[in-house]
Amino acid sequence: MAKKSSLLLLMGFLFLLLAGCGKSADVNKDSSGGNDLKNVTLRIGQTGWGVFEESLKAAGLSDTPYKVEYTVFQGGNLCLEAMAGDHIDLTETSEIPPIIYAEAANQGNFKIVAVYQSNTLNQEVVVSKNSSLQSIQDLKGKRVGYVKNTTAQYFLLKMLSKANLTWQDITPVDLSTSDGLMALLSGDIDALASYGNAIISAHQQGARTISDARDILSGNFPIEASSTALQDDQKRAAINDYLERLNKAQDWGAKHPQEWSKIVAANTHQSYEQAYTTFVEGLKQRNNKVLPISQAAIDSQQDIANQFSLVGVIKQADAANFWSHALDEQIKSWQ
Repeated sequence: MAKKSSLLLLMGFLFLLLAGCGKSADVNKDSSGGNDLKNVTLRIGQTGWGVFEESLKAAGLSDTPYKVEYTVFQGGNLCLEAMAGDHIDLTETSEIPPIIYAEAANQGNFKIVAVYQSNTLNQEVVVSKNSSLQSIQDLKGKRVGYVKNTTAQYFLLKMLSKANLTWQDITPVDLSTSDGLMALLSGDIDALASYGNAIISAHQQGARTISDARDILSGNFPIEASSTALQDDQKRAAINDYLERLNKAQDWGAKHPQEWSKIVAANTHQSYEQAYTTFVEGLKQRNNKVLPISQAAIDSQQDIANQFSLVGVIKQADAANFWSHALDEQIKSWQ
């Protein structure tokens, strides 16, 4: 009887020991593969005002099982420049910068691993309120401001082609978004192809739209990971986890438009009413979400590469070379 009791006690002790070990092992597991990521630092490049960081905070998703270091850049081109130097691991850009930086040394040290889908609003060609110009056809021989190597140059090229005009039929003026707005309002240019806050501000000053890009642009914003990070199992797991959190944060924003619009307004120095209207109108067109790679997304970028090749911005490029399917299955699993 004593032997039997001792055996039961020993079995019970072993059960508790194993249960305890199992519980402590789960503490450091991340949601994308069970890796211990506490010693990983994920370096993320953001543009503008740090929308990804703020969206995770707002949604209560910023407590990651790895460290995150954010750096804010003024454009996607600067993000990829930092990635080429192996200073960041993950970023998001428009479709244009990858085409440009793929020609850099070491192919820019990046691969597109996912797509952030968003709306295509506030991407327009505008003229001042007193302008007599009414259409893209009227731009022949006119001074047209644009932001070089961006979606603005791409959709302007597409609009000109549809109107049976070429790049040589206008006088293109390369300007930043802020300088372009000032040039339009002062009369130094006849029209402006731009996007985002520049277009919102232009309308506030009475500017008129003569054509918009909502049906030209894809709404795809490539998410790039450094080739170096993709070769590291733990960083690759952290990237997958971060993208899943980012996707959940977009769902939170869609369900809390007032709260998110207040955050946007505070960071972009616009009125709450303007931020709310822009956000809600964007959601009506297309939800914000992280998607796995698709052939349609690759084809969209190839069309941009073809357009830029025609005007000598780049050599002929095969867009498929910029993309990596390394995270496809993981991303599909949490869609």
